[in-house]
Amino acid sequence: MTRVKRGVISLKRRRKILKYTKGFRFGAKSKERLAKERLLHAWSHAFRDRRTKKREFRKLWQLKINAGLKPFEISYSKFINRLKKNSIKLDRKILSQIAEFHPKIFQEIVKSIQ
Repeated sequence: MTRVKRGVISLKRRRKILKYTKGFRFGAKSKERLAKERLLHAWSHAFRDRRTKKREFRKLWQLKINAGLKPFEISYSKFINRLKKNSIKLDRKILSQIAEFHPKIFQEIVKSIQ
């Protein structure tokens, strides 16, 4: 029977795991078992926080729109409701950018719904 030299695949697997842990601290970047554990946590946090990021940005956009509406003495909820009734289809991201960087255009939008 011919001799089978093993270890090529397992070494590849170890190197792949350690490649992902580049930049980790202490043993997590060099020890296989600890690296696997840290990667499992890191990937689960990354998955969770991709969804959290969307929530956080939506909150930020709402705050910016609300701050832009202060001088016009109209609440955020009434503003959004009137936008929908007048079928002005601008999403919150665009509205917040307009409110922050182009206040004159935002003023025109508010006047058009009143």
